[in-house]
Amino acid sequence: MLDSIRSVAQGWVGKALLALITIPFALFGIDSYLSQAGNNAAIAKVNGSEISVQAYSNALQNIRNRMQAEGKVDQAQLDSPEVKSMVLDQLINQQLLNEEIKQANYAISETQLVTYITSMPNFQKEGKFSQDLYDQLLQQNNMTPAKFEAEMRADLLAQQAQDGIAKLGFISNARADNTLMLLNQKRQVTVSEIKTKDFVNQVKIDPAQVKAYYEQHKDKLRVPEQVKIEFLLFSASSLIPTIKVDDDEVKKFYDENASKFQGNEQRRASHILIGSGANATPEQKQEAKAKAEALLATIKKNPKSFEELAIKNSQDPGSAVKGGDLGSFGRGAMVKPFEAAAFSMKVNQVSDLVESEFGYHIIKVTEITGQGSDFNSLKPQIKGDVMYQKAQAAFAEKAEGFSNIVYEQSGSLQPAAKAFGGQVQSSDWLTREDGIKFFKNNDKIMSLIFSAESLKDRRNTEAIEVSPNNLVSARVVDYKPSAPKSFDDVKAGIEELLKLEAAAKLAVKTGDAALKSLREGKVVEGVNWIPEVIVDRKNAQGLTQLAMTQIFKTDISKLPAYSGLADSKQGYLLVKVIGIDTSAATDEAVVKTMKSELGAALESEYLAAYKQSLREKAKIKVNQRLLLDNSTN
Repeated sequence: MLDSIRSVAQGWVGKALLALITIPFALFGIDSYLSQAGNNAAIAKVNGSEISVQAYSNALQNIRNRMQAEGKVDQAQLDSPEVKSMVLDQLINQQLLNEEIKQANYAISETQLVTYITSMPNFQKEGKFSQDLYDQLLQQNNMTPAKFEAEMRADLLAQQAQDGIAKLGFISNARADNTLMLLNQKRQVTVSEIKTKDFVNQVKIDPAQVKAYYEQHKDKLRVPEQVKIEFLLFSASSLIPTIKVDDDEVKKFYDENASKFQGNEQRRASHILIGSGANATPEQKQEAKAKAEALLATIKKNPKSFEELAIKNSQDPGSAVKGGDLGSFGRGAMVKPFEAAAFSMKVNQVSDLVESEFGYHIIKVTEITGQGSDFNSLKPQIKGDVMYQKAQAAFAEKAEGFSNIVYEQSGSLQPAAKAFGGQVQSSDWLTREDGIKFFKNNDKIMSLIFSAESLKDRRNTEAIEVSPNNLVSARVVDYKPSAPKSFDDVKAGIEELLKLEAAAKLAVKTGDAALKSLREGKVVEGVNWIPEVIVDRKNAQGLTQLAMTQIFKTDISKLPAYSGLADSKQGYLLVKVIGIDTSAATDEAVVKTMKSELGAALESEYLAAYKQSLREKAKIKVNQRLLLDNSTN
């Protein structure tokens, strides 16, 4: 059972992904990601239903915003393919769960829905549900009660379905105690390696053995088929010298993408929000502004009153309780007017009134970290970015023409080279494997090159995108079929292989004999034990995973206990278990905590298995190119 329990995700990325299906987020305008398909391209299809690029981008951006607000930004990790795939997997799982909920006829009654919403902390005032606060928060987040309640119902249904599965992860106290004892057990051990390499010099290989091995394996000892090719590359990079970009274009691009060119500068700020509601009348807006102006005047007279006034007056419930503190954030995390003000202020400076879609803000910057970058220092970099973007656009326009000419004039690559300003290049002899590596691990181009048609007719292959914005067409110039390697070419390698095989057998034979003697209580000469160490399943003390696995497989009914493991590559591993310590499993506090963790791991395992079962029954198609495209960032 131990091997089947996966580790529960502990990192911030895992927690952030789980937040995608956490109920309270609907309150803050996190609309249903799967409802925005519209006319967007599909990044995935689940049983015929599309998940749009926009839905995926929103989910990914939500993760970034949350991490940025919490000061846990690791941009490289956020942009990694692993995180992108995890976010998309979460959306796919949610889509499958929604379908399962409909098919299984799960239901949430009006009473259950009302009870849940009225008990949410966000709507509590003086320990009771506040209708005014409920209406106010929904207005500020541009949500109608009907929409919010529908989302709450959907999330509660999802939670209901998952809770039922999670409860299957029950484990009895007796079994939990036994599992925890095994998990926490410590073993005092030592190991000894009987190495294959130490026996190589004892082995003699007869030349007849080498010849016999060659004859027996001749069909496998072959030189693979090879080609010499000509190829032509058409890329966006090759168009850059033809691209012109003036200073006005560079400045415009900088202004439109300022958040991308601000280094790692972070601001920490507090604010007081006086909202007027999404559909406020001019009179209501004026009333809110007047109240904000009065608060600002008080703060100007007494700056130390900011936190107290925020607690009493701010209509942002998340930050009000913290004296208005919003934590640290970078550019792109806040609405534009707020960001513009916050990033123009000095530490401890208080802003004038800042109006945004949420109302009127009084902002106080409390800390500045990192460094920004001004336009002049970034100008060369931005100019290069703009040039490359324009080159990409030109490449997209001309790619079809390149593909057409290499097909229509397939007897030579020179016409395409002349038309598109490229240079035909030649290769040395290439195997299929060599070619795949040469063309950036693209096996499609090599499959075309080694096709019967290309080898026979020596015509241009179709243009293949071997990597983003890089098209290649190739033609075969010469060809060598696969042929057996000569005996002289391989005899040294065969002799070395046979020596290692024989040495490994000697090492295993020696190890088996030593293990037998040790179990009989005899002293074995030549066994070099390492210094004794105390290990548990989490602390290997420098031992290999192979050694750790064998240590905890060793029968400890009688101590000292011995076991052995033959490793065909390394030799033979002897294990000696000297003592056992189970004291960690008797500490009540530790046991209670670990039982809770074990239960959570089992629940997580059951939920993961449930979601995997839904995926196995579903038809899922992911557009990998869209998934990894930078345009979805």
